[in-house]
Amino acid sequence: MPEIFVLSNGVEIPQIGYGTWKTPDGKQTYEGVRNALQVGYRHVDTAAVYGNEASVGKAIKDSGVKREDVFVTSKHWIDMRGYEKTIKACEDSLRKLETDFLDLYLIHWPCVERFRMDWKEINADTWRGFEKLYRDGKVRAIGVSNFQRKHLEALRPYAQIQPMVDQIEFHPGYLQLDDVHYMQENGILPQAWSPLGNGAVLQETLLIEMAQKYRKTAAQICIRFCLQKGVLPLTKSMKPERMKQSLDVFDFTLLDEDMKQIESMPLLAFTGLLPENAPHDIK
Repeated sequence: MPEIFVLSNGVEIPQIGYGTWKTPDGKQTYEGVRNALQVGYRHVDTAAVYGNEASVGKAIKDSGVKREDVFVTSKHWIDMRGYEKTIKACEDSLRKLETDFLDLYLIHWPCVERFRMDWKEINADTWRGFEKLYRDGKVRAIGVSNFQRKHLEALRPYAQIQPMVDQIEFHPGYLQLDDVHYMQENGILPQAWSPLGNGAVLQETLLIEMAQKYRKTAAQICIRFCLQKGVLPLTKSMKPERMKQSLDVFDFTLLDEDMKQIESMPLLAFTGLLPENAPHDIK
């Protein structure tokens, strides 16, 4: 899968990633990542809070694919905010993943005003740890996850190195295009978690009809839509055949009118997870 995006610092990242959210540690994660690498994925996404970094690391190590040929992302959890804790959190992830470096490290959720009046300073202090890790070569690229425009703008004055990635919920029926456009205008690559809307959007008549038109699946239409919007999709499946299908999206292009139809879809499959109302934060 040679197709890549290039981050603002010049680092190349495969255009489609394999996600491991809600995949339990152990056999399921291990086999999922092994199979993904076998069918052609070279980009794997995990996080400290997923609790499966050890299985991800073992799968990569046992896959026969060179570590430097796999783009590995992990994320920093909210209980490790602040400069010193951030350094330790990354070290913990490196140890569990059995690697000397991460290709991308993300702040999983921003601290927000609902929980802390000094949220800007907390995010900035955490980001300072990220910049240290980047300068020390522990991570090749740094970014954020679930940051809206206001959180990105609040971080900008404090940052000596600007975020290179922002991973957000993005799928037909919930696009957050204002935030996506802001990212792209400021050299930040948007990544899509749940690009298939947790599977809910795959039953939509519009996408089924487009799948028939292009002789693809509805899932492939969603993935192709992401790519044409300049957004990197993180797909997830335990079935090798579906993994292969998710990568088989580079031989067709959605017409402009079809792109506009997808953009015009009503609200659908939104998880409700936003920084201001996410249930998992620390007061």
